[in-house]
Amino acid sequence: MHRITTAPLAPIPARTRWAVAAGAGAALAAAWWLGDTAPYPYAQRGLLDVPLPFLTADRMDAVLRPRPRERILEIGPGTGLQSLHVAPQLGPQGRLDVLDIQQEMLDHVMGRAQRDGLATITPTRSDARELPYADATFDAVYAVTALGEIPEPDRVLREAARVLAPGGRLVIGEFFDRHWIPFGRLHRLADAAGLHLTERRGPSPAYLARFRPCGTHAPVRQGEHLAHGDRESDDGKATTGKREHHPQGPRSPG
Repeated sequence: MHRITTAPLAPIPARTRWAVAAGAGAALAAAWWLGDTAPYPYAQRGLLDVPLPFLTADRMDAVLRPRPRERILEIGPGTGLQSLHVAPQLGPQGRLDVLDIQQEMLDHVMGRAQRDGLATITPTRSDARELPYADATFDAVYAVTALGEIPEPDRVLREAARVLAPGGRLVIGEFFDRHWIPFGRLHRLADAAGLHLTERRGPSPAYLARFRPCGTHAPVRQGEHLAHGDRESDDGKATTGKREHHPQGPRSPG
């Protein structure tokens, strides 16, 4: 019998292994980036229930500050990760309106609300650039990882300011993806929409920011201020504990 022998395989150089791994990683990143369409497809809804760093429920509570009996609007609720957390805090006399352009998302949120016994969530299918609500309707409006998916975010911010009651608050949460809005850009858009920054938490790639309509004279609530050590200036540089300067003129307290 003849014994069959094989030559040992030459080890793959480390540089080659790194190149292959880097190429595969780049391909996966490109597929994720290019496949991230707006509005977020319902078929990929499972990813919307994954909590994001810096956009945790505790941080959301600290910035949004939901209270019993309030009426709040959520723009782009997705599968309801934020909705199901905020609505119970409004109590039986409060109300959470959820607005989305996709009926599938709204149906998903309402199905989850029904299973959880939440009867204070009201869905509306509409375009956030033309909110179907009267002026000064809401105590607060928020959008988490949704503003960048909507064309003309400046119009969304102006509409949000319109439907806020005097002294109301707008909270925007953004996380780095293809539709991410850097904090500097958001700050400029909000300023142009007549919204005054009162708090910012998290770095620009993953942040929560709260605004109030400029010109309102409602007092700042206890603990509501620009977070020290957790914010940056419009150009990304660290700032001191002083309030933001608005070149368009003095703002009333937020």
